[in-house]
Amino acid sequence: MTLDVANPPAEPAPATRSAATRSPVPDHLQLIVARIEKSSSTIRTLTFTAPDGSALPGFVPGSHLVVQAGGHSNAYSLTSDGTDPTAYSISVLRVADGAGGSRWLHDQLQVGDTVQVLPPRSAFAPIARAAKHLLVAGGIGVTPIVSHLRAAERWGRDVQVLYTFRPGNGAHVDDIVSLAGSKAEIFTARADFAERLRAVLTDQPVGTHLYICGPGPLIDHVVAEAESSVWPASRIHFERFGIDALDAGDPFRVRLGSGRTIDVPSGTSMLEALEADGFPVPNRCRQGVCGECRIPLVSGVPVHRDLYLTDEEKSACDAVMPCVSRAPAGAVLEVSL
Repeated sequence: MTLDVANPPAEPAPATRSAATRSPVPDHLQLIVARIEKSSSTIRTLTFTAPDGSALPGFVPGSHLVVQAGGHSNAYSLTSDGTDPTAYSISVLRVADGAGGSRWLHDQLQVGDTVQVLPPRSAFAPIARAAKHLLVAGGIGVTPIVSHLRAAERWGRDVQVLYTFRPGNGAHVDDIVSLAGSKAEIFTARADFAERLRAVLTDQPVGTHLYICGPGPLIDHVVAEAESSVWPASRIHFERFGIDALDAGDPFRVRLGSGRTIDVPSGTSMLEALEADGFPVPNRCRQGVCGECRIPLVSGVPVHRDLYLTDEEKSACDAVMPCVSRAPAGAVLEVSL
């Protein structure tokens, strides 16, 4: 699963221990599957702990965990509390026609098994200064919303939740109702959700931030409704699931160290263009989450769409993930290959 995030906000990581006692965050974590729950016929909730039960690295709401799943690297939003965690929980939708990672997590993984994960990374954190947090989710897109709600309860933030899903395909409904109470609204009828959404978007206090997570059509609809209600773009944040959620992008070019230039058409990834021209790049997930295909960037300003590089690394513009990242229309990225 790849996540496409608009207007990623910055919230400081939870302070779990003093700088003097905090251990460095490792590059990888070996965790044990402590619990498996069947949330629905197609959703499995997995809980991981350290082998010795020790504390795990903390994380901000909206963070994701990259899991090595039977030869695949998939990113899943954390649904647990990120302050001094001793466990990580994710919910996985089984995608029958996917690359295979979700099927492996559903069909092969058992309690007691060991899994390798990358430490949590933030991609969809709440804005700490927001007057109110309006959370809208569809289907399995509810997972990062759950961690937002846990933080809101901990810090006393004002929240409101609209969650829509097909009958029988909801997840974490009990958690949402428990955490948000009367401020949670659940929908299984598309028309009811659309009507209520329109009313809610026009009745928010100044300073409210909108967070949307779910399938592409849902996000497009909510964003369009918000824009028609004159919401500033800076207060609309969204997260899309799946590599297919990324748009085709504009055509651009890649210049190699030899001076050779390769065209990257719209709908073709930089990685695919390099491979087609006889320049194989080591890769694994091809979804911007594992970091295997990272290549040095000599010049140019890329459009980063991966979940591996930190915000600081992206700002430095000295590396790029060619499996998902691109460049503006007509631009040239010079890479060290």
